[in-house]
Order: sequence, then C-alpha cells, then structure tokens
Amino acid sequence: MNPIEVSHLTKHFSSIVTKRGRTPEFVLDDVSFTVERGYVTGFIGANGSGKTTTIKAVLGMIHPDSGTAATVPHERIGVVFDAPPYNGMWRVRDVGRGLSRFFPTWSDEAFDRQIAGADLDPAKRVKDLSRGMGMRLQMAAALAHAPELLILDEPTGGLDPLARSEMVDALADYMTDEGHTVLFSTHITTDLDRLADRLVILDHGRVVGAGTTDELISSMRIVRGGPETLTVDVAERVFGLRRTSVGWEGMLATERAEALSGVVLEEPTIEDLAIHIAKGVQHSEEENGHA
Repeated sequence: MNPIEVSHLTKHFSSIVTKRGRTPEFVLDDVSFTVERGYVTGFIGANGSGKTTTIKAVLGMIHPDSGTAATVPHERIGVVFDAPPYNGMWRVRDVGRGLSRFFPTWSDEAFDRQIAGADLDPAKRVKDLSRGMGMRLQMAAALAHAPELLILDEPTGGLDPLARSEMVDALADYMTDEGHTVLFSTHITTDLDRLADRLVILDHGRVVGAGTTDELISSMRIVRGGPETLTVDVAERVFGLRRTSVGWEGMLATERAEALSGVVLEEPTIEDLAIHIAKGVQHSEEENGHA
C-alpha cells in the first residue's frame, strides 16, 4: 500500500450563516490520487480549492460522504499545519511532554535537539511564538518521533523568505532517507521547485492535474503570440488564455504549441501549471458571451 491512497473522495459542505456572514457551499468532488513512498508530492491549488479538507479526511478528522482516504497508522505520521494546534499556554518544552505519550517512537533527545537547532526558547509559551517559530516548533515535534510520512498543510503561508528556505532545507534533509515520504500542501508553489517529485493540482474541489513534476512540465508550454496566430481552433485549446494589446498568451499542450509558427514558447513553472490548468480553457461561445 502507498502511504496515502485517496479514492473517489467526496464531501459536501452546505452554506451556513456565521457572525462573518454566509459561508459559500463547497463540494470535494470525486478526488482520487496516490502519494507514493519515497517521494515528495506537491499538493497545490488556490486557497479554498479543497486541500485542507482532503488532508483532514486523510487524517480522519472529517468523515467523507463517499469514497476513501487511507494512510499509514497515525503514530507513523508527522503533521505540520499553518499554525500550531497546541495549547497556547503550553511552553515549548511542554509540547514534547504532551505529545510523547502518543508516539511509541518519540525521542526526547531528538525533540530537544530540534528545538535547539531552531533557536527555540524551551520556556517560551506557544501563544507568544512568531509564525516562523510556530512552524519550527511543529517541525521539531513532527520529526521527534521519526515519522515515515510527513503531511504539511500550508506551513509556509505568511512566512518570510528565510523561514521558508529553512523549511525546505529541513524537508530536503528528511528526504535523504529513501523510506520517507512527504505530502506538501501549499499555494506558494516556489516552495516546491527544489523538492517536488510529483504534483497533484486541485481546483474547486476537483483534481485537474496529477503526475510526476517532469511529466507535467514537459507536457505543457507557455505560448505568446500575435493576434494572427490565435485561431478559433487554437483558442479553444489554450489553458488560461489572456488577450493583451499586442496579442495573447496562455498554455498549450507541448505537441500543439510546437506545431504553431510565429509564437514564443517557454517551459512552464509549477506555478504556471497550477494557475493555467485551474483556469481551464475558454470555448468560443463563452468568449462571445453566448454560453
């Protein structure tokens, strides 16, 4: 079994009224993907695309309406969220004491080594930690029990470039063990440029792209051309078509892109893939206002 296997996962959330107003209705729609052992899988998509909902289903924090989300036993998983889930009044050293009983492989020495390496004050309260320090504390706790799977849910949102770089360095070190696996959920795709072996792209609760990073990048090209190169046939196949004052740009399947003349081609980045695939294609009827 792969460390994570999600099959036809569906979850519906109805619109509700809160103090902040009515929440939008949301559906996680028939999501299927696997996270293979020994690889970093980037789980990408805009905020609200369903990444956190999927991760909560994997961790058993919510129950799906249908489908399955299977993973390894929870004591073999390290989890890092966008904010520390610990009691705010706990001191840093209390986090280790509170969590150790749940993980048979927990090492106090490893936890102490991790917090020392992260320059965390053991006496500081969780509620007084900066966002970067909170992320480092979670990484220390996640790694202190030698997990075989790390699940990271938007851990770098709001962090400065140095803190994000340190997170990536820590993950690269973790992945030197071939038995380790990472699911890295983020909308900041540059965090994945050094790490991601595979990608799962989610948009509005649906998987819109999945495969190895190299395969997905090589299968697409960013295209820029003048108005005369944008035929109806081409327009109906462009992902994320954007018309400009001098022409157009978007993303096309590599084979189609290379068949065009008079255009400029570029290899897409992970961010390009996420944005353009999520935007989809515009059919001519929609462009003319007749959809």
